[in-house]
Amino acid sequence: MDEQVEEVRRLLEAIERLEQMQDDEACAKAVTQVLDTWPDHHARLRELRQARVQRMKDSGMTWQQIGNVLGVHPTRAQQIAKGLRGTKRPAKKDAEAQSG
Repeated sequence: MDEQVEEVRRLLEAIERLEQMQDDEACAKAVTQVLDTWPDHHARLRELRQARVQRMKDSGMTWQQIGNVLGVHPTRAQQIAKGLRGTKRPAKKDAEAQSG
């Protein structure tokens, strides 16, 4: 992919700073805090991406162009706009139904 966006770089640097913490207890506690809130952040990021992809399409871009921007196949760009997850793992509701 092209140059990292500044916000992505800063997020990855924050993870590196967690890895560099000398105090095991403080590090474990901080990582736990991140992981406890990650599902909410992950959902927000997916929703943000979906909304922006929909706006790109509404502005006249083709699925091919959007796919090129994201580095994904045009079909995947359409799926993102619809809020569909990839095939790597089932949606949370589906996974809970299968295990229950």
